[in-house]
Amino acid sequence: MPDPDLELTSRRTIYQRIADTPGVHFRALLSDLEYAQGTLQYHLRWLADEGLVDVSDDGKYTRYYPATEFDETDRAVMNALRREYSRRVLAHLLADGPLSTTELSDRLDKAQSTVSWHLSKLAEADLVTRERDGRRVVYDVSDPDRVEYLYTVHQRSFADRVVDRILGLWDSY
Repeated sequence: MPDPDLELTSRRTIYQRIADTPGVHFRALLSDLEYAQGTLQYHLRWLADEGLVDVSDDGKYTRYYPATEFDETDRAVMNALRREYSRRVLAHLLADGPLSTTELSDRLDKAQSTVSWHLSKLAEADLVTRERDGRRVVYDVSDPDRVEYLYTVHQRSFADRVVDRILGLWDSY
């Protein structure tokens, strides 16, 4: 028997997409599920009010998580993993860290300013640490085990072969 809170097909579909893709943002849900914007907003608000989903703001997107499955730190990690270049920065740091902005910029083939922006967001979320190494500043992942675990468990929802190759996590878990 279905959960009475999820007896509506549309609500159940929305909840299932959130469960399958934790950290998904509103626009992605809107695009993937093809519900009217107001319908989606209504059901998301209802799911949040009923305590079935948690809402997280990563500074750019409002992201949705199944309630009670992710603590605040896990949501911060998942928010970062949902951003392509933050995910790639974390992957390089996990594989070869600590690294400087210049080293990361070369590896990602992105401008230093772009890499620096992602690093500052990761530092604000306490996901990376900064340390002076002579004349340069190097970055490292604060909790590598947590990041690796969440990436590995939810890898299929990221679909980022570049990161998969960098981390090679499939063989280690």
